[in-house]
Amino acid sequence: MKSPQDLAQQLSRQWQRADWRERQLLPGPGAWPVRLAIGAPSAAQFAQGGADLRAHLQAWRAIQAEGPGQVQWQDHRYQGAAAPLAVPTHWLLGRPSEAIAAMARHAGGAGRAAQADYQALQAVLGAVDGQFHPLLLRRLALWRAAPVDEVITAARMALQLAPGCAQGRPLRALAVAGNDSKFFERHAALLTALLDLRFDGAAGRAGLAAFLDASADDEHWLLVAPLAPGLLPFARQRVPASELQATPLPAAHILLVENERCLHLLPRPLAGTIAILGAGRNLAWLAAPWLQARRVAYWGDIDTWGLAMLAGARGHLPHLQALLMDRATLEAHPDRAVAEPQPAPEPGPGALLAQELALDAHLRGLARGRLEQEFLNPARVAQALTGWAA
Repeated sequence: MKSPQDLAQQLSRQWQRADWRERQLLPGPGAWPVRLAIGAPSAAQFAQGGADLRAHLQAWRAIQAEGPGQVQWQDHRYQGAAAPLAVPTHWLLGRPSEAIAAMARHAGGAGRAAQADYQALQAVLGAVDGQFHPLLLRRLALWRAAPVDEVITAARMALQLAPGCAQGRPLRALAVAGNDSKFFERHAALLTALLDLRFDGAAGRAGLAAFLDASADDEHWLLVAPLAPGLLPFARQRVPASELQATPLPAAHILLVENERCLHLLPRPLAGTIAILGAGRNLAWLAAPWLQARRVAYWGDIDTWGLAMLAGARGHLPHLQALLMDRATLEAHPDRAVAEPQPAPEPGPGALLAQELALDAHLRGLARGRLEQEFLNPARVAQALTGWAA
């Protein structure tokens, strides 16, 4: 025979299981009531009688009178008894609040902790989009230490954030859903998990800053590499975008490369050419007046995001030339293309040239519509860049 304390502790152990919380707290048939077996006293326990049996019956009569839930009783005939004895057989808890009350009253510290979790869940689940409910129910440790209002804010932010939306700005500069400047720092893990639900795990694979195309610091740094001797006193150097915008580089040709990882593919020497790598979507610095007088090329990934970045760059430098971002290059590497997890928004009018718009539409219809620039054939890269510089 089990006491209210025994069954409340059993419930508190079940509360710690993510699948139990999800099954019992999300709407669904058959979740409630929960029916917990108390067990009738054995013949030996009845024969011993005394204080233990009386305390057991008294405890369950108190539950019957005061709750939570209901107690089912059954007459049980014991040998030697003058009449059947009514004994409690099951504890019925009709809804989550009754189960939580049972834990809080009879399961000690574990029960009170479950009650605190439940109260936070009530506040959060009632205020956030239903697609996030299973995650928040299953992964309490991800957010239980955070203020409820900040968890709600994170869920609302996750509905507004999208791949690349930072456009190179630092995370703390993103004003979304009323967050403060350090919100991303405090809740990076929660935001990443919420975004993973919307974007098939892409935020977790890339990292939050990279997924949003945000600079981790307050300043976005670019890699500058001269491709011919004598242009700069260094082989490569990182430079803040703000300084690069204000400081003309001593080269007639400027090569913009989306990803730093492609530095090893750039041919040398390339007369009068300086490469600037790693801008991503941080393209505002391309409005620098000195760049208007330079011959500029842009080389990025062949995918919808690469074309979106090309469109952004051309918005600042209409005269720039795209390199290695065409259908011929894509079709020359059929074994190196992969799926694009989340396509960029459709390009606006005038953002791309006609052949680039056609490529964008073609990529959206492919199962493997992403060719990252670092996987291009080095000889093809060298030929294209050398031809442009010449």
